[in-house]
Amino acid sequence: QVQLVESGGGLVQPGGSLRLSCAASGRIFSINRMGWYRQAPGKQRELVAAITSGGSTNYADSVKGRFTISRDNAKNTVYLQMNSLKPEDTAVYYCKSTVVAGPPLSTLDAWGQGTLVTVSS
Repeated sequence: QVQLVESGGGLVQPGGSLRLSCAASGRIFSINRMGWYRQAPGKQRELVAAITSGGSTNYADSVKGRFTISRDNAKNTVYLQMNSLKPEDTAVYYCKSTVVAGPPLSTLDAWGQGTLVTVSS
């Protein structure tokens, strides 16, 4: 009933930039918190950044000052601008949204399929 589709991953050199997008579609009444997570090989999935419907943001310490999360509520889309990328940012990046779907209204967490970001020279 709700789908998230990510785009924008790829291969980039250290110090480069990428912009990820995640668009939500389906029976959406409203979207509360939207966030980006990442999972590197052999590691647990971790929160990278999140943004509330009111625009409040929080970031992992490892990306503060380099990544910026934003959203376009009219398009049900969340973005992650990633600058000054480092090899340790290499991971599969997933978006997650807390969606009020329907009617009938119900709240659910929806995940995207993931997009690979590789930072390497």
